[in-house]
Amino acid sequence: MREPSDHGQDEADSGPHGPGETTSRLEPRVVAELRRWLAEPLSSGLYLVATPIGNLGDITLRALAVLSRADVIYCEDTRHSRHLTAHFGIERPLRPYHEHNADAERPRVLEGLAAGRVIALISDAGTPLISDPGFKLVREAVAAGHAVTALPGASAVLAGLTVSGLPTDRFHFAGFLPSRDGQRRTRLTELSATPATLILFEAPNRAAAALADIAEIMGGDRPVAVARELTKRFEEVRRGTASEVAAWAAGEAPRGEVVLLVGQPPARDATETEIEAALAELLSSHPLKEAARTVADRLAVPRTRAYEIGLRLKARE
Repeated sequence: MREPSDHGQDEADSGPHGPGETTSRLEPRVVAELRRWLAEPLSSGLYLVATPIGNLGDITLRALAVLSRADVIYCEDTRHSRHLTAHFGIERPLRPYHEHNADAERPRVLEGLAAGRVIALISDAGTPLISDPGFKLVREAVAAGHAVTALPGASAVLAGLTVSGLPTDRFHFAGFLPSRDGQRRTRLTELSATPATLILFEAPNRAAAALADIAEIMGGDRPVAVARELTKRFEEVRRGTASEVAAWAAGEAPRGEVVLLVGQPPARDATETEIEAALAELLSSHPLKEAARTVADRLAVPRTRAYEIGLRLKARE
């Protein structure tokens, strides 16, 4: 979600007391809260700061307070992140940290942490480390005993999930699909049986092909949602079956940043033999309750059924 917009920068909505009174009550409280965060002591360490995925109004007060006082802000693209810092009047050094220079920059970041510096890591948009570099840096910072602090905020993963209309109690984020057709189809085949709502990132120019593959490999009746330009002026969520959404994308290729969401596969009635085989594999190394839960989730059967079959297996021992 790379392009910031001014959507959402309108004045406060009119309430029962009118927009003027609402604003007059809100502004001093917001200013006081930001001042409180700015006055909070900021210990040395690595701060993982979430930034907006499009709407600059989604920055948090705590994020502003940390970014404005960091000794250095590491980001994927300094040109892109400078739009964010300039918008809020933040004048701190920006340095690139991306997949092409991470191995060279990581020792420098660790040296800065060892020297007691406050270092912030941001991505171009959203939460750092989610389909972005940073995992190895966090791992090494933790191993070296440095404090690592997350400042949560905007996330295209969760924004897409919550507006999709698909189940949210269990989801699997699979990141970007491979760009090559054959590799993409292989990956979708691997994911097709995942018992959860799937969340995928895809480039807009490949979204139509990906949706066509989803309909073919996962089934045309699978529920699908395409969320594009989330939080921006032209935000759109297209919902329907995989076949319906694939047909729409083929005729009107989605523009902007895209999140694909796929509903979990339909439940099938696993046979008792299948349940027994799956349980037998786990019972030698797992308690019955845990084995039954795992098998129930894997085969999409009631946990009580898996547990009862497990009891019978245990009784035969």
